[in-house]
Amino acid sequence: MGKNLLFEIGLEEMPAHIVVPSMNQLKEKTAVFLKENVLNYDEIAAYSTPRRLAIYVTNVDERQADQEEVVKGPAKKIALDAEGNWSKAAQGFVRGQGLTTDDIFFQEIKGVEYVHAKKHTDGKAAFEVLAGLKDVLTSLTFPVTMHWGKYDVEYIRPIHWIVALFGDEVIPFDFLDIQTGRTSRGHRFLGHDVTFTTADEYLEKLAEVYVIADSKRREEMIIDQIQQIATKNSWKIELDADLLEEVNNLLEYPTAFVGNYAEKYLSVPEEVLVTSMKEHQRYFDVRDANGQ
Repeated sequence: MGKNLLFEIGLEEMPAHIVVPSMNQLKEKTAVFLKENVLNYDEIAAYSTPRRLAIYVTNVDERQADQEEVVKGPAKKIALDAEGNWSKAAQGFVRGQGLTTDDIFFQEIKGVEYVHAKKHTDGKAAFEVLAGLKDVLTSLTFPVTMHWGKYDVEYIRPIHWIVALFGDEVIPFDFLDIQTGRTSRGHRFLGHDVTFTTADEYLEKLAEVYVIADSKRREEMIIDQIQQIATKNSWKIELDADLLEEVNNLLEYPTAFVGNYAEKYLSVPEEVLVTSMKEHQRYFDVRDANGQ
């Protein structure tokens, strides 16, 4: 039975259009990292808000599987001298692999015999391997980046915290002056810092400090709240897909409000009103039951 992994990068607010691509990139690169390091798992879930990118991986192996590979060395004619003794080339090959000449066997490739040997590598503890998640963090790429502080580093926004948990243990590594830990931050205005005892508490404890880290859940909340308002007032509210996605990635805890403007502005062409609300205020336009 494996353990669950939580990895969260906490940042200053990212542009809305950067959030989802960055979340997906973190998920993909984490999957590659785990595969390359021979750590099996069940599923990877990715989460994001404007202030965080996170992955949650279930049932990660607690140890790499032992590995056995066949390594290829010099050609037989180079590996043996005229007297049939092992040459310096053959001895150097096995020494470099941590083996002896007793481990050598020959295998033909395209009509030529080559030295081969089987190399056994003991698997490492996952806890040790997972410190390599730092490389995943630094490998993320963005269409725009910035410097901050005294650091010669470019990233989408300054990083303020990193959560890295394997089960209930903190995976230790640091980035710049930030040490990994088990404490994240809640909503900038409504919440406070939150500490996770285990990786499994992520979504639940963040929700308690007014952060909905699951973007699909946030979208459902936005749609549900708007539909309730529309039903209550007999309004028609078109949920523009692009605007919905942008709004979803501008916030951490959805709460729908109704606003209004002076009726005299209805003399302005509809296209101007709707475009202004959508492009500049990120508002959804409201119409009455007659579509006005």
